Amino acid sequence: MYTFILIIHVTVCLILVGVVLLQSGKGAEMGAAFGGSSQTIFGSRGATTFLSKLTVAAAIIFMVTSLSLSMLSRSASTGPSVMDTDIPRPVETPEDAASE
Repeated sequence: MYTFILIIHVTVCLILVGVVLLQSGKGAEMGAAFGGSSQTIFGSRGATTFLSKLTVAAAIIFMVTSLSLSMLSRSASTGPSVMDTDIPRPVETPEDAASE
């Protein structure tokens, strides 16, 4: 189950990066406004594009898989911590005591 969700998570991550990079930034309209464009600087963006809807869907799936992976990894059994293990002490022999 963990591996399946991890594969979905990585795939959605790559899709999200690609979709965000394909979109034009908001700064493009603002820079064109000073050159005499008829678009407003901070006005409405118009109709929602397919890429923005895909971005929202990918972001929601990314967050759900992130939460699922964190819950699954928390419930997984882990071994004891390195700090909890008892370190065996070397046995001191009479030869070691004489050399000091």
